[in-house]
Amino acid sequence: MAETRTEALHRNAEGLDIQAPEIILASLADAQVEAAKVVRNAIPSIARAAEIIAGRLADGGKLAYAAAGSSGLMALADALELPGTFGIRRDRIAILIAGGDEAFKTLAGGPEDDTEEAATAVANAGIGPGDCLIAISASGTTPYAVRAMEEAARRGAATIGIANNGNTALLDRAGTAILLETPPEVIAGSTRMGAGTAQKIALNMLSTLTAVHLGHVHDGYMVNLTADNIKLRDRAARIVAAVSGRSTDDAARLLEKTGGAVKTAILLAAGVDTADAAEKLLEGAGQRLRPALSALGHDPEKWNPLFGKDHARTKK
Repeated sequence: MAETRTEALHRNAEGLDIQAPEIILASLADAQVEAAKVVRNAIPSIARAAEIIAGRLADGGKLAYAAAGSSGLMALADALELPGTFGIRRDRIAILIAGGDEAFKTLAGGPEDDTEEAATAVANAGIGPGDCLIAISASGTTPYAVRAMEEAARRGAATIGIANNGNTALLDRAGTAILLETPPEVIAGSTRMGAGTAQKIALNMLSTLTAVHLGHVHDGYMVNLTADNIKLRDRAARIVAAVSGRSTDDAARLLEKTGGAVKTAILLAAGVDTADAAEKLLEGAGQRLRPALSALGHDPEKWNPLFGKDHARTKK
């Protein structure tokens, strides 16, 4: 195999093992910062990918992630948080990781070469037309990730490839390619470091922009969160209060009426009579809160019911 950028030796690596601990750590920290910066170069392709994913999810499709090793862990971290943070249903998300459940115990390297397992995982997840699969591989050549993407495409799904090396099979065969051209690792080939950091940032950006497109974000608030513990129920109440101008006690009472649905509670605060009516209004607005508030005659930039009329909201 030809040496790839992620396998090359870093400029600060010579004599690393005999340097002072503080010097080693400084090199590691600087490399992480440098890796993070390259994600900015991928913004146009991340934007295109988010629009594709949002379209598939809005039409009832699924989102799948396929990866091996450290890239699989990055995928797992992003995918598992989507239901709680943005209210995307768990049955609409599939996580395909080389080695299956056993990977969570050993993260063995062998399964990343198993292309048959990859094809089977895609089939078992029911990936097909109307769905989208993100394949992630630092090298861009991981057989599991490449095969999963190929099988998803064969079945009619949209495909997105994320890799840290250009001119590789994963990016060449992806419907939408996201290149994160990170520098060589301080520990050559240890892509859990800089490459993994860039992947994590890119996935965070990709899924967050997808949620924005789906109407799950209003201002800087996650208005479609799943409030299933004390902390998140308190967060939900504070979001309703912040957007509507009501007290947190009023917000909590409104959330009780909506079964914890934040957007619905905000619309009740805006004057909608019932939760059912608020949900129908949201449906007509494509689940977006801002146009739903506009449909009620409010200026969402100024609305605050504490004043009984549109009024500039006070930032706290």
